[in-house]
Order: sequence, then C-alpha cells, then structure tokens
Amino acid sequence: MFSATIAAPGASARRLVGAYHQVGVQTMVSDASPHQLVAMLFDGFFAAIARGRGAMRSGDVRTKGEALVHAVRIVDEGLKASLNITAGGKLATDLSDLYAYVCLRLTQANLRNDEAALDECQALMAPLRDAWNAISGHAEVRARN
Repeated sequence: MFSATIAAPGASARRLVGAYHQVGVQTMVSDASPHQLVAMLFDGFFAAIARGRGAMRSGDVRTKGEALVHAVRIVDEGLKASLNITAGGKLATDLSDLYAYVCLRLTQANLRNDEAALDECQALMAPLRDAWNAISGHAEVRARN
C-alpha cells in the first residue's frame, strides 16, 4: 500500500556527510586561536596524505588526486602562505623552501603513484608538526597576555 523509497548510500549520502563535516570544520576554525589553526593545517595535511595513500593502494585515481592536491594546497596556501619572510628571516625562508619541496614531491607522488615520496613528505613534516604541538601551551599563554 505504502512504499517508501530509501536511497542507497551514494552520492547524496556522501554530500550530506561532507556538508556535516564542513560545518564542523567551520565551527572549529572560527573558535580556534592562530596557533590552533596552524595545528589544524598540519592535521589536515597528514589526513590528506593518509587518504591519498589509501586511494593509491586501492587504485582510486580520482580520490588519490583529490587528496594529494588537498595536501599540496594545505602546504602551499596555508602553511607557506602564512610565513612572514621579512620578519621570520632565515627560518621563514628555510621553511618556505621546505614547503615548496614538499609540494613538488607530493605532485610527483600523485603522478607516479609513489608511496616512497609520500613517506618522505610525512618524514619532513612530522618534526614540524611535533614541534608546533610542543609549543602549544606557551603559544596560548602568550596570546592571552
């Protein structure tokens, strides 16, 4: 008598999950300190690499490309763009060069399905993320004063 049409999980379900995730991210960003925003960029970078690696292993070319391009954008448009080369001196210049290299290697990893390049990028970025997280308490106290 009554028939209910239940959509199979597919594109519309993924869009809903994506929209829900986007709202959560926007909320976190709006409430975050500058230090927390950079920490979120590092977290996003490593999550994108993990998605890219998984897609690479499963042969999902589209998802691999999207994930690795996302990682490149995080590094280039987030981390690298936030550097103040003038005020940061040699450290900022060195970080800028490192970020440019990581972007190059991520692009090569994408083009060549090169997991070793992903490993290299993670190995280069992990100490920066760890150091950034280690100074979080100091940065938060400084921001309040």
